[in-house]
Amino acid sequence: MLEYSSIAELCQAAEQAGTTISQTALADQSEQMEQPADVLYRRMADSLVVMRDAVRAGMDPELRSTSGLTGGDAAKMARYAEQGGITGAFLNRAMARAIAVSEYNAAMGKVVAAPTAGSCGILPGTVVSMLEEGLCDERAAVMALFTAGAIGMVIAQQASIAGAQGGCQAECGSASAMAAAALVELCGGTPAQSVHACAMAIKNQLGLVCDPVAGLVEIPCIKRNVSGIAIAFTAAEMALAGIESKIPADECIQAMRAVGDSMPCALKETAQGGLATTPTGIELKRRVFGPAD
Repeated sequence: MLEYSSIAELCQAAEQAGTTISQTALADQSEQMEQPADVLYRRMADSLVVMRDAVRAGMDPELRSTSGLTGGDAAKMARYAEQGGITGAFLNRAMARAIAVSEYNAAMGKVVAAPTAGSCGILPGTVVSMLEEGLCDERAAVMALFTAGAIGMVIAQQASIAGAQGGCQAECGSASAMAAAALVELCGGTPAQSVHACAMAIKNQLGLVCDPVAGLVEIPCIKRNVSGIAIAFTAAEMALAGIESKIPADECIQAMRAVGDSMPCALKETAQGGLATTPTGIELKRRVFGPAD
């Protein structure tokens, strides 16, 4: 059985079995949890349903968070996507989906924390986009979530997926790495290519701090979900092109942990630094909670 202690172990197990990372992870989880694979598959399929529902609900132009700070931007992005935009309609629609789920989360809607609520828009922004744009079928999308989950389990073991421990690199960075690996598999890439995509996604968010304005998972979290999907797509594209990460994925994860450990607590979800302490950040906090005593 897998220990999920390294990405290299996960990749090697898939290559030796001649399967994908998702198939390896599903078979292993079935054995470890002593449950039939089809039961676990259906559970993951339910998570995909929640993701798709959150995308749809989050597109409501009237949606607003409880704080009133965010909402309605997904609808704006979706309208803009109709024009094509600079990067094309597909990526802009994917961005809209990432915003939608993140805004729905801020409005207390039901989301899949993958791996966290603060980074909940990244997997839907990628995997759900591939499904809804007709680039994969539902089974492939569900299986891709197993790949993402396996990568996330390793990151959680080796480093952290919590902003309070590792900064936003541990949340959006991890989610982006999970999504990048899943995208490669969805596009027919090898386990090794998924691993390279994972590494490149982590490298591109290394050092990202967690500085939520007013201590709420809204600003700048929602927009970081959008950048997270862009990084996931670009990392996947590079890996599929045959580009390899010179630094192995496991070493990238170890570096992420070391960087997180060296961050001051002010930059790890405490709202005591970064954007949270800008004049506007302080004013927004006052608007939500009133003047400080």
